Amino acid sequence: MENEFKYEDYKKTAEWLLSHTELRPQIAVICGSGLGGLANRVTQRQAFDYTEIPNFPQSTVPGHAGRLVFGYLNDKCCVMMQGRFHMYEGYPLWKVAFPVRVFQLMHVHTLIVTNAAGGLNPEYEVGDIMLIRDHINLPGLCGQNPLRGANEDRFGVRFPPMSDAYDRILRQKAHGVWKQMDQERPLHEGTYVMVGGPNYETIAECRFLQRMGADAVGMSTVPEVIVARHCGLRVFGFSLITNKSILDYETHETANHEEVLMAGHQAAKKLEQFVCILVESMPPPLEKTF
Repeated sequence: MENEFKYEDYKKTAEWLLSHTELRPQIAVICGSGLGGLANRVTQRQAFDYTEIPNFPQSTVPGHAGRLVFGYLNDKCCVMMQGRFHMYEGYPLWKVAFPVRVFQLMHVHTLIVTNAAGGLNPEYEVGDIMLIRDHINLPGLCGQNPLRGANEDRFGVRFPPMSDAYDRILRQKAHGVWKQMDQERPLHEGTYVMVGGPNYETIAECRFLQRMGADAVGMSTVPEVIVARHCGLRVFGFSLITNKSILDYETHETANHEEVLMAGHQAAKKLEQFVCILVESMPPPLEKTF
């Protein structure tokens, strides 16, 4: 489905938010399943339910609170989404990524995307973190793209490149933060593949995705990243490995959402510390790519 909203609709939402808070965020964070606790660490906190915000979609997934939280992580002003939107909820992809353009109009310069993902790489264990170096947009290869339809030149160019979607400097800085935290497990870098969901993948599908070069699989993130890069935002992303994808026909294990939320809860303190230190040391972007 092509975008039903005009530039003015995004602007109306941004102006409503700016008129209801004196906080002016530089960094936006999208919290994945079970990862919304990070928003509880901000100071000078001000929260809005999605139902209050003009034009905002509603989150329907367990583990997603459905709030937009403004505040400070150390000395950096941030806005955090406690709950994102998904293709499998019935939303067209342009609406899934709707908040990202609102953030850009609020003069946010950096987007941090987080998600819960299944580990396809055999070296990954539950609780590991994978920095997203690249992604495979499986719905996009089939024509489902948040930029489908007429291009809005005030946001970005018709054909935005994605070869540099995930900021190299921020990934390098993240490795330094991880060493500073002195964690036992390594900090991985890999490729995230997006599937439509809501069902978890079959064994044959997991094997196919692994052979495509994917290290982790999930049902989110890519639409927001595409729209963020389209409108010139710098992007940093990571996946929390909350389950190991099933690759063996002899196993009796199955993936389930409760397992995902539990893994997120167990890793919460580590993740919150990781993001807080990274945000504190995050330099401003050198310049917009386009």
